[in-house]
Amino acid sequence: MSEENQPAPPPQPAAAEPLLKLRGIDKHFGPVQALYGVDLDLPAGQVTGLCGDNGAGKSVLTRCIAGVHQPDHGQIYFEGRPVHIRGARDAAALGIETVYQDLALADNLDIVQNMFLGRERMRRQMLDEDSMERSAGETLAGLRVTSVRSIRQPVASLSGGQRQSVAVAKAVMWNSKVVLLDEPTAALGVVQTRMVLDLVCRLRDRGLAVMVITHNLNDCFEVADRLAVLHLGRMVAQGPTSGFDRQSVVEYMTTGGSRGRPLEQAAGAAPGKEA
Repeated sequence: MSEENQPAPPPQPAAAEPLLKLRGIDKHFGPVQALYGVDLDLPAGQVTGLCGDNGAGKSVLTRCIAGVHQPDHGQIYFEGRPVHIRGARDAAALGIETVYQDLALADNLDIVQNMFLGRERMRRQMLDEDSMERSAGETLAGLRVTSVRSIRQPVASLSGGQRQSVAVAKAVMWNSKVVLLDEPTAALGVVQTRMVLDLVCRLRDRGLAVMVITHNLNDCFEVADRLAVLHLGRMVAQGPTSGFDRQSVVEYMTTGGSRGRPLEQAAGAAPGKEA
């Protein structure tokens, strides 16, 4: 068969649209500019590690996604369409849940009460305890959180890793699609850190888009499929974890460039290449 009669190659599938996409996000507080034109992609079924030194803008960016702060400029896209997240309710309605570093758990309540705090189920004007207990147990079992003695034990009696697991389970039981984890392994021991990292992997395996905000590069390189690095409010590098090493991430975090070469990359660009 001649070349001109060769069948055309099949069309290549287009890259999947990120579940959550930020473009050109600016945020300032009075005269202080916290974010400068930040782009960020959070694909479904992947863990994105957000790295940066203190003051880099990680918390501000996270709160813009969560609806705590409103961007001054830029656009957030969810499932390919532009959205405006004006508060935690808007974020929750989209399926975006945030687990902050303080976990926001009530020590005097048990696990079930914490998981349904503010979203209690009612039946005949009374709390539907059986339904809530059943759903809480199913969610914990689905995430393979088996270290708690009873779902009715007070949160105050839990270890740090168990508390983090409950906070994550609380976030994902509402048909969540995006979960933002702020320093999930901070102040945890080796065993508890392993428990939380395994939980992060299970969230990814369930098809969620997960963003882990952390200073711990070992954790990032262990569980993250992608890395994004902020430096003084700018996204200076973003791409697959395989394109980074620890030294390059540290250099991006501290100087905004790798090996002395400044580089501001567009979302999805491979590290070390021009965007």
